[in-house]
Amino acid sequence: MSKNDFTTVELGKGEVRVYERAGLRLHAYQTRDLIDDEVFVIENDGRGFVLEYPCFFDNIAELEGYLKDAGIAVEGIVAAYHMAGATFLAGTPVYATREADEYGHAGGGRALIDNFTAAFGAAFDNSIPDVTNYIEGDVLTLAGVEMRIVRNAEAFDVVIPALNMVYTHMLGHDCHSIVAGAGHADGIVAQLEGYLAAGYDLVLTSHYTPEDLKDVETKIAYLRDLKAIAEGCGGADEFKSAVQKRYPDYAGENYLDMTCGFFFPQK
Repeated sequence: MSKNDFTTVELGKGEVRVYERAGLRLHAYQTRDLIDDEVFVIENDGRGFVLEYPCFFDNIAELEGYLKDAGIAVEGIVAAYHMAGATFLAGTPVYATREADEYGHAGGGRALIDNFTAAFGAAFDNSIPDVTNYIEGDVLTLAGVEMRIVRNAEAFDVVIPALNMVYTHMLGHDCHSIVAGAGHADGIVAQLEGYLAAGYDLVLTSHYTPEDLKDVETKIAYLRDLKAIAEGCGGADEFKSAVQKRYPDYAGENYLDMTCGFFFPQK
């Protein structure tokens, strides 16, 4: 399954890319919201589950309408990194690990929700759902589709073998990422090299359209380059300038600013 092998459904604000494989459909909803969220729906013969929440009220209404029109009966919402938007499909069972629940309600995820609330105001749904079903093992099945749960310090990634795909929080082959120093860069590279070894067809992330292993290779090269650039710089401003010169067309300057702060923390 190629990342370019999809049909497109244009909505009023967002867009849905629909992929098909082995009798399953992947509906990749590009919200076109202020933080470029992506939400994914996996459908199995009219049954389905949602991976992550839309967090702006207009997108919530739009995706609910799409699901209704498509006749998809949603059996659960899998919430890993994005927990804002609890009005979406209210009453639907919510699945998460205990670590992700903590991340969303009190940890780094909650801090982001508070920041977005201040930045976006009434357009942003800052309500956080209660997790109804904790994921205790490493396998979860919803709508007849098996997922492998890959836990990490913050939340969890998801592998869907039937679609030969993995979901993680961020990739983005032509945009900056939040990299918390050289050690974190090494950790991301090791994770991405695992994707290459596994041979996934698609890599899904919360802030980008579906990507592939060529994009993974591009990201690995970028992360290694970040480390090399940082070694030759004496401070955050010099580092940012050097990275922007090397990658002039990359999006996500706000993420680069955060990365600069991690590599060169203020004393």
